[in-house]
Amino acid sequence: MHDKYKKTHRSKGTDDRARRQIASEAARRLVAIREPGATDWLDTLTESELYTAKRKAAAVLGRKVRPGDLPSDSEVRVCAVELIRAGLPVVIEDDPETDEDEEPSPQRMADHLDRFTLYRLRLIPLETIKQNPKTHPEGDALYHSLQVFELARESRPYDEEFLLAALLHDIGKAVDPTNHVAAAVESLRGAVTDRTLWLIEHHHDLDEGARPKKPLEPAEYLDDLRLLVECDRKGRVAGHPVEGLDTTLAYLKKLETEDYLDETP
Repeated sequence: MHDKYKKTHRSKGTDDRARRQIASEAARRLVAIREPGATDWLDTLTESELYTAKRKAAAVLGRKVRPGDLPSDSEVRVCAVELIRAGLPVVIEDDPETDEDEEPSPQRMADHLDRFTLYRLRLIPLETIKQNPKTHPEGDALYHSLQVFELARESRPYDEEFLLAALLHDIGKAVDPTNHVAAAVESLRGAVTDRTLWLIEHHHDLDEGARPKKPLEPAEYLDDLRLLVECDRKGRVAGHPVEGLDTTLAYLKKLETEDYLDETP
């Protein structure tokens, strides 16, 4: 397979990543205590209630964030809507004691949410990310990601790790457009395998001849990386039909349970 692209993976600071994690955790806490059947509860939340949820979320996640750097109320509301749409039970566990000097763990989100819910929360914002029409004539980043997934599935229909890399490779564009690869990697730690994370981290590290721009280890993943880059390059066709996000995630969840092994060819 052939390819291109690259980007250095400096970890830029935690501001943008922390904001998104705090917004998701605050939303989870608010959803857990809402009245059953309430339909307009988001609109009735006060600034004080939202602020308290955000500060509590920051403490639970071990984030040291100034009040002015907390996510906006609208960011929390968007995350809350997505949690409700996912239809999964949300329970608040006893809050752990937070050590002020403890290093924040990027895996805390994976501890709180079902991983497919987390994937959905990361993917939904891509629909609003409009890309350069010269390099991405297909349109928004979610549509591109679904096209890349479809191409990956044609080659590796049962390779869940590879398919997740194809679907999630651009989620960082909704977190930090200036370094979306590093943002994606940090957003997914603890929610995907090391192989999936490695493929996402290096999907810009091949030259136009599909050769590594720098030494890449482990070398056993290089053929996978070449295929991913080829899918990324080809998944840019305007108007190309794709499955919806929920159908795509349902396919991946089926692989997790290996139900496909029971199907009759």
